[in-house]
Amino acid sequence: MARKKRKLASQNSAEDDVNLTPMLDVVFILLIFFIVTAQFIKEPGVEIERTEVDNLDKQNPLGILIAIDENSDIYIDKQQVTLQEIGFRIRELREENPKGKLVLQADKDSEAGVLISLLETINKEDGLTAVPVSVEQE
Repeated sequence: MARKKRKLASQNSAEDDVNLTPMLDVVFILLIFFIVTAQFIKEPGVEIERTEVDNLDKQNPLGILIAIDENSDIYIDKQQVTLQEIGFRIRELREENPKGKLVLQADKDSEAGVLISLLETINKEDGLTAVPVSVEQE
């Protein structure tokens, strides 16, 4: 009689265990969802020495980051581009992220003419009349 009770108790404990497999599946699906939808930090690909100001405005979500280095070369996504390619690249990046903000990073030793030409191209392609320029906070 005691053996039957032990046998029944061991069978019940096996059936009472919680199956964690479905919960792990849901956790992995959520992890994949957050990784895919996360916005990653954009970097221009070159070291830019920015001018210092006391403006604290931030641009979120950042979609397009265009950099001008000290030699007045233009970079988008760590690739050097010419002024003629900027319009195409902006249209291409707008298809990927239509709500993202466009921000310029200009080195303080770069030529002003390149910055002005770039602003004119951005105005023509993207319709922006006021383009945020990334600067270093004091």
